[in-house]
Amino acid sequence: MTSPIYAVGDIHGQLAMLEDALHLIEQDGGPDARVVFLGDYVDRGPDSRGVLDLLIAGQRAGRNWVTVKGNHDRMMVRFVQECEIADKQLPITLNWLNPRLGGQDTLASYGVEVTDNDRIYQVHERACAAVPPTHLDFINALPTYHQEGDLLFVHAGIRPGIPLPQQSEDDLIWIRQEFLGDSGQHPWLVVHGHTPVDRAEHCGNRVNLDAGAGYGRPLATAVFEGQDCWLLTGAGRVPLTPSPS
Repeated sequence: MTSPIYAVGDIHGQLAMLEDALHLIEQDGGPDARVVFLGDYVDRGPDSRGVLDLLIAGQRAGRNWVTVKGNHDRMMVRFVQECEIADKQLPITLNWLNPRLGGQDTLASYGVEVTDNDRIYQVHERACAAVPPTHLDFINALPTYHQEGDLLFVHAGIRPGIPLPQQSEDDLIWIRQEFLGDSGQHPWLVVHGHTPVDRAEHCGNRVNLDAGAGYGRPLATAVFEGQDCWLLTGAGRVPLTPSPS
């Protein structure tokens, strides 16, 4: 029998949703369940700091967890460590402190208020003083993907046709259309987040678990046995099968 492996979609600072998801996982698979988190732990939601505290505490306690890196996680670290306000993958008019991206919400969870009168360097100085080095170290050490059996867990996706060791970090945490629009089979079932949908979806060659928790929708949590997939709900497992084409 294949051992189950659980996956949690983009959390985006939603600590209460994360705690509920972990409760569902424990009910289904016990306290030692293997869990992969798909990145974007911070931004938009109310308690990014609390989410990182929980994940770090689980890591230190030896929980059977794997945490991969998301683009929002990298943006946070680059702002605090390098005062980088905008990732090169973003449109020129958009930066991490824009309400659309949620950096201000993340800083608020550390007690850093951002006002319209603040200069970027002033916000950066306050962020440096407020964000614990352990949080930065945790994010910097995150892998960009996790492959296990016939499953590949990654934040955004992969560039089709490129061997896994040659995939760039930018693609693994940022890619969209080139991956989402490809209907060809990959060497694995790719389990990802990054691109929010109204509900988790199975597209045959990939499973998208970003169900929009960053916008207040429920956090998607799934369990895989081989490539068979179910969503976890308060009423138990609900099959997640490929949508008709």
